[in-house]
Amino acid sequence: MRLALLALLAAGPAAADCGGDFASFRDAMREEAVARGADPEAAARFFAAARQDPRTLEADRRQGVFQMPFVDFARRLISANRMERGRQMAQRHDAVLDAVEETYGVSRGVLLAFWALETDYGAVQGDFRTLSSLVTLAHDCRRPELFRPQVFAALELYERGGFALDTTGAWAGEIGQVQLLPEEILHRGVDADGDGAVTLKTSVPDALHTAGAVLRELGWRAGEPWLQEVSVPDGFDWSRSGLAGKRPVADWAAMGVAPRWGALREDLEAALIVPQGRGGPAFLAYPNFEVLFEWNESFVYVTTAAYLATRLEGAPVFDAGSPEPGLDGARMTRLQERLSALGHDVGGIDGILGARTRDAVRAEQARLGMAVDGWPTPALLNAL
Repeated sequence: MRLALLALLAAGPAAADCGGDFASFRDAMREEAVARGADPEAAARFFAAARQDPRTLEADRRQGVFQMPFVDFARRLISANRMERGRQMAQRHDAVLDAVEETYGVSRGVLLAFWALETDYGAVQGDFRTLSSLVTLAHDCRRPELFRPQVFAALELYERGGFALDTTGAWAGEIGQVQLLPEEILHRGVDADGDGAVTLKTSVPDALHTAGAVLRELGWRAGEPWLQEVSVPDGFDWSRSGLAGKRPVADWAAMGVAPRWGALREDLEAALIVPQGRGGPAFLAYPNFEVLFEWNESFVYVTTAAYLATRLEGAPVFDAGSPEPGLDGARMTRLQERLSALGHDVGGIDGILGARTRDAVRAEQARLGMAVDGWPTPALLNAL
C-alpha cells in the first residue's frame, strides 16, 4: 500500500475519536464534516453509505509480502510478461508519456513502473468499497490520523461530483490505475483528456498526468536519475553504505564504485545502498529515489519499483550476487525484539526490515565488529 501527502487536517467542533461504536463514530464524523462546511444533506448521504469492513482490517494487518528479501521480491514482481506489457504500453501511450515528462519532469520508466506494480497497468484496481475502507480505517485506532483526512477529502470530491459512493479501489483507499488517495486527487487531479472530469480508473491520460503532478509536488527533480546499479571494489568499507551516507558521486567514483550501465552523474550526490548486504546487488540512490518513499514507505517495494523503472528504460537485469542468507519473518521479529531491548527504535516489531531496523542493525554490526552493511543475518541474531 502507499500513503503519500497525508496532511493532517485540524479537527473542528465535534471531532470524532477513534474506536467505540461504529455507528456513533460515523455520526460524529458527519457532524464534524458539517461543522467544517460540508453540505448537511450531502454529508448525510455520504456517511450513511459507509459500512465497517472487516476485510479492510484484515488486509491492513496482513502485509507479509514486504518480509521478502529484495532479490526474491523483485523477481516475483518483475515478470517477463510485465516487462513486455510495459513495452507495449509505452508504445501505445507514447504521446501521453512524453507529455507527462515535458510537463512534470517525471521519466516514463517511473510512471510505467508504478502503473505496473500498483494495478498491472490498470487491470487490477481493487474491489474494496473505498468509502467504507476509509471510514473503517479512520475508526480503527491503529493509524486514524492517516485516514481521517482522506475521509473528508473523499466527501469534498463527492460534493464536487468527483467521487461516487460505490467507488472501489485498494484496501487503504487508493483509487484508479496508479492508486491515488482522495487528498491527492482533490489537490493534484488532472483532467488531461479534457472531458471535464478527473477519472483515474478509466482514463490513462488523467491517471498518468495526475501521477506526474503528485511526484513533482513530492519533490521530483526533472532530468535526474533515481537509481543506478553499480559494482563495488573488493575491500570496500561497507560502513559508508546506507541511505544516510550520501556524498558526491565523484567521491564514490574515486573509491572505485563503477556503473554497470550508463554513466555516473558525478554532478549529483547519491547514497550507496545494498538491499541484501555486501554480497547482493548494489545501487547508487540519487535524490529522486528518496522522493519515492513518499509514494510507498516500504524499502523493498520502493527499490523494486525504482529498479523496474530503470529496466523499462533499458537497464540490464541486476547482478544478484551471492548474498548471505537473511532472516524469515519469525526470526526478524526476534531480532527486532532484541534490538528494541538494546534501546534501538526499530519502528515497530513487525518482522519487516524497514529503515529503522536497518539503522539498528548497522549500529549493532559496528559494535560487534561485523561488516556494516545493514543486512541482518543469522550470525547477527546469534551474536545478540
